[in-house]
Amino acid sequence: MLAPSPLRLLLLTPILLLAPRASAAGAAVGVSGGGQLWCVAKNNAEDGALQSAIDWACSADGGRADCAAIQQGGACYDPPDLQRHASYAFNDYFLRAGGAASPAACDFSGAAALTALNPSYGSCVFPSSTSPKNGSFTGTTTYGSSSTELSYNSSWKSNSWSWLLHISLSIILLFVTHL
Repeated sequence: MLAPSPLRLLLLTPILLLAPRASAAGAAVGVSGGGQLWCVAKNNAEDGALQSAIDWACSADGGRADCAAIQQGGACYDPPDLQRHASYAFNDYFLRAGGAASPAACDFSGAAALTALNPSYGSCVFPSSTSPKNGSFTGTTTYGSSSTELSYNSSWKSNSWSWLLHISLSIILLFVTHL
């Protein structure tokens, strides 16, 4: 079989990125094949925003998430990893707020996002939510004294950056292969 040319790969990449995931994708470690969703902290979220969101999500007068697993002695207790703690708290709150039926509950002022990649690790198991059948989401998620409307959710920004990165890398690849 002939190796695909860089130009062919360049042209096929957007199709591969936009195509529905086949069931084979579910066979990969950590990837949900059954339409499962988890609410996790974004990698680029600032520590202060994550800590404020954790404090709100785990408080009795706030989100009322069950954060026992991220307390000392809990299965998900990992003190130096604020991302993991935030992800666990965000996911628990998201599930209690209705899960996939309430995707706006996974925002935390732009510090969280939905994923189909299972964030569980070691003995720390993240329960999941089944993804909704339609893609129409409305609503807001608030914590503390601020709120973020879903219509101004930062997830569209990350998609734009991902496409910009893809196009930039494709152009670089095209020039490198023609040198």
